[in-house]
Amino acid sequence: MNEPVGKVYLVGAGPGDPELLTLKALRVLQSCDVIVHDRLIAPELMEMVPPHVERIFAGKRRDFHFLPQNDINQLLVELAKAGRTVVRLKGGDPFVFGRGGEELETLVQAGIPFEVVPGVSAANGVGAYAGIPLTHRDHAQSVLFVTGHTKNGEPDLNWTAICQPRQTIVIYMGLKPLKALCAKLVQHGLGPDLPAAAIESGTLPEQRVVTGTLATLPELAASVQFDGPVLVIVGSVVGLRDQLAWFDRADAPAGRERAAELSQPVN
Repeated sequence: MNEPVGKVYLVGAGPGDPELLTLKALRVLQSCDVIVHDRLIAPELMEMVPPHVERIFAGKRRDFHFLPQNDINQLLVELAKAGRTVVRLKGGDPFVFGRGGEELETLVQAGIPFEVVPGVSAANGVGAYAGIPLTHRDHAQSVLFVTGHTKNGEPDLNWTAICQPRQTIVIYMGLKPLKALCAKLVQHGLGPDLPAAAIESGTLPEQRVVTGTLATLPELAASVQFDGPVLVIVGSVVGLRDQLAWFDRADAPAGRERAAELSQPVN
């Protein structure tokens, strides 16, 4: 007789602020057997998880992988085959540069049932907390998400599609190649005076935002020595931050003050 097979929930934790977690994600976190989680998960969020739930760290950071992706994929299969309910917890949304599709492909091949619980993406959440709308009728009618990961040390992107007028560009993992990225954007037609921003630890109390232009942002970002996760936004919408930067105000909520309230189990 075959042993019962568990189930994997691929869950987006949002960009950092634990209050941006969805109600469905919270319910799943409080009813699972084991969580396989990434590095960029707020400690307050993990405090919402019952103490009996096993936690397995599978974090990655630039140039260092605690667990290689293939090992994570197989770990999810093994846990589910043991009959356990597994949450694969990822920062942001798992289908936006989160390798969620790769992990699900492995589950499909192994015959493991799964469910996806979307999360607030880094682009949406970080842009909002930085006071930068991704679209605006006067500035941008489209928005494009790209990754800053490089090929052989050089950005390898569809520059024609990226360098279009009245478009916002959101660059994930763009800090390390920032200078090369900005130079390429100018080389392919965007103005060197186009506003651009680099946001570190977006949505968290320690959020830092540096704004400049394609010509000045690389030097400005280097001068502040970012050491947390950074999202880069390019486009004239960045110029709206001076008016809309609500999270920088002294009276803005800290973002974590009510996390303890959310830690109560959901009936």
